[in-house]
Amino acid sequence: MPKMKTKSGAAKRFKIRAGGSIKRSQAFKRHILTKKTTKNKRQLRGITEVHATNTASVRAMMPYA
Repeated sequence: MPKMKTKSGAAKRFKIRAGGSIKRSQAFKRHILTKKTTKNKRQLRGITEVHATNTASVRAMMPYA
Protein backbone atom coordinates (compact mmCIF):
# COMPACT_ATOMS: atom_id res chain seq x y z
CA MET A 1 0.00 0.00 0.00
CA PRO A 2 1.44 3.42 -0.89
CA LYS A 3 2.28 6.03 1.68
CA MET A 4 -0.32 8.63 2.53
CA LYS A 5 0.49 12.14 1.38
CA THR A 6 0.46 15.16 3.64
CA LYS A 7 -1.74 17.97 2.36
CA SER A 8 0.79 20.64 1.41
CA GLY A 9 -1.54 23.48 2.36
CA ALA A 10 -1.97 22.06 5.84
CA ALA A 11 1.77 21.55 6.24
CA LYS A 12 2.31 25.25 5.56
CA ARG A 13 -0.35 26.38 8.02
CA PHE A 14 -0.02 24.04 11.02
CA LYS A 15 2.78 22.72 13.24
CA ILE A 16 2.50 19.95 15.82
CA ARG A 17 3.88 20.81 19.25
CA ALA A 18 5.81 18.35 21.39
CA GLY A 19 2.79 17.87 23.65
CA GLY A 20 0.58 16.95 20.71
CA SER A 21 -1.40 20.17 20.36
CA ILE A 22 -1.50 21.92 16.99
CA LYS A 23 -0.50 25.54 16.64
CA ARG A 24 -1.77 27.92 13.99
CA SER A 25 -1.41 31.58 13.11
CA GLN A 26 -4.19 34.10 13.59
CA ALA A 27 -6.55 34.96 10.76
CA PHE A 28 -7.86 38.43 9.75
CA LYS A 29 -4.45 40.12 9.82
CA ARG A 30 -3.54 40.20 6.11
CA HIS A 31 -5.44 43.05 4.46
CA ILE A 32 -8.19 45.65 5.02
CA LEU A 33 -6.38 46.68 8.19
CA THR A 34 -7.39 50.34 8.11
CA LYS A 35 -10.88 49.73 9.47
CA LYS A 36 -9.62 47.46 12.27
CA THR A 37 -8.73 49.00 15.59
CA THR A 38 -5.19 49.03 16.91
CA LYS A 39 -6.29 46.90 19.85
CA ASN A 40 -7.81 44.33 17.53
CA LYS A 41 -4.68 44.11 15.35
CA ARG A 42 -2.46 43.83 18.41
CA GLN A 43 -4.50 40.95 19.79
CA LEU A 44 -4.26 39.10 16.47
CA ARG A 45 -0.48 38.78 16.76
CA GLY A 46 1.22 35.52 17.52
CA ILE A 47 -0.03 31.96 17.40
CA THR A 48 -2.89 30.06 18.99
CA GLU A 49 -3.95 26.47 19.34
CA VAL A 50 -6.31 24.76 16.92
CA HIS A 51 -9.72 24.29 18.53
CA ALA A 52 -10.55 20.82 19.79
CA THR A 53 -13.42 20.44 17.30
CA ASN A 54 -11.00 20.87 14.36
CA THR A 55 -8.06 18.86 15.68
CA ALA A 56 -9.15 15.55 14.14
CA SER A 57 -9.52 17.00 10.65
CA VAL A 58 -6.12 18.70 10.83
CA ARG A 59 -4.49 15.46 11.97
CA ALA A 60 -6.10 13.63 9.06
CA MET A 61 -4.47 16.09 6.65
CA MET A 62 -1.06 15.56 8.28
CA PRO A 63 -0.76 11.79 8.85
CA TYR A 64 2.96 11.73 9.71
CA ALA A 65 3.23 14.87 11.81
